Amino acid sequence: MSNFDVIVLGSGPGGYVTAIRASQLGFKTAIIEKENLGGVCLNWGCIPTKALLKSAQVFQYLQHAEDYGLKAENVDKDFGSVVKRSRGVADGMSKGVQFLMKKNKIEVINGYGTLKPKKKVSVKDKEGKETEYSAEHIIIATGARSRELPSLPQDGKKIIGYREAMSLDKQPKSMIVVGSGAIGIEFAYFYNSMGTEVTVVEYLPNIVPVEDEEVSKQLERSFKKAGVKIKTNAEVTSVDTSGEGVKATVKTAKGEEVLEADIVLSAVGIKSNIENIGLKDVGISTDRDKILVNDYYQTNIPGYYAIGDITPGQALAHVASAEGILCVEKIAGMHVEALDYGNIPGCTYCMPEVASVGLTEKQAKEKGLDIKIGKFPFSASGKAKASGNPDGFVKVIFDAKYGEWLGCHMIGNGVTDMIAEAVVARKLETTGHEILKAVHPHPTMSEAVMEAVAAAYDEVIHL
Repeated sequence: MSNFDVIVLGSGPGGYVTAIRASQLGFKTAIIEKENLGGVCLNWGCIPTKALLKSAQVFQYLQHAEDYGLKAENVDKDFGSVVKRSRGVADGMSKGVQFLMKKNKIEVINGYGTLKPKKKVSVKDKEGKETEYSAEHIIIATGARSRELPSLPQDGKKIIGYREAMSLDKQPKSMIVVGSGAIGIEFAYFYNSMGTEVTVVEYLPNIVPVEDEEVSKQLERSFKKAGVKIKTNAEVTSVDTSGEGVKATVKTAKGEEVLEADIVLSAVGIKSNIENIGLKDVGISTDRDKILVNDYYQTNIPGYYAIGDITPGQALAHVASAEGILCVEKIAGMHVEALDYGNIPGCTYCMPEVASVGLTEKQAKEKGLDIKIGKFPFSASGKAKASGNPDGFVKVIFDAKYGEWLGCHMIGNGVTDMIAEAVVARKLETTGHEILKAVHPHPTMSEAVMEAVAAAYDEVIHL
């Protein structure tokens, strides 16, 4: 049996970051992975999808070259090459994680890990050989997978999840995307941009339902303008795959209708990977598909911890990384503060992009807060107009009494790179007046943040 200070089960952006920080802090560390280093995020999620989306964006630019005074004739795409590029980016990033494991002297154990009592983990390799390892601290970071609905059983061919969506051999002529969270919306944008006829079906009244309602409405307008069909307050009750394509029965307020397409993408959320990893054998408590942990990610059993998508916080890569770092720093005896889940940024990388942090207008009002709201449209931004992407706006929400920055909501070109200003400012308890007095460079998209704050305090210049 090999003994370690820390064993991390799972090598996604939660697991591998945790292992690196543990090693930096002097712990003898091992990481267990059944597939590829980097987990879903690097291999089948965040990174390869961004490569696909970039190809779609470049294709759109080429199609609209004349808008920029340029000529690009007979522009076409090679779907297979687009997918190949995406896989190449993912493979490169996974190799980068392999390098980081070597650099930080972390032992990589390939195989399927199962938790055992008394701080042990059993790992079965591809040949079926089992080896037992022990550690003073075992951190579970097994992530999540595409959730399946009874009405949408995934067969990997006609009803697919995100994995198949980013590696199809052939581009479908038509697609129904069920669910309009970040995953569904990003794929809807990608396939629509590449020329697939896309219909989005959302159960709730607005697409990207976690976002501020004004952002949701703006994105719906932009998507419809691009040719995406949107059906909200709608539910897919069954899918018939017996024919050449698929026939999806959709229940709406007006009654039932049947939508036909080549393929259905199920993007209705995620399912935690907590089955068959030994939680019951160890006695680790779970509730509603999540492992229960305290503020520092300790489970109810000493020596066992859990981070990332398998815990109750937001299921986002950057959250998993932050949780893992905090977890091992606490183990090392460092002074750490519990993560503020109210100040976690969310990003959707369609076009226009969506980014937000903090309370929506509706949430602030439901809390009974007296608020100031400011909005600045990118149509009034010189940089946005010059770039040819004036759709969208920045919306800020402040507490009227104390000036606390309650929320920031953005939709527009490049806003996922701008939201960090609001995250840092809220962390530092910055007031609206301090943002106003911080000089923003001109001409930039980021000026819109300052202008939106100015609008909240009746000081806006360019509106």
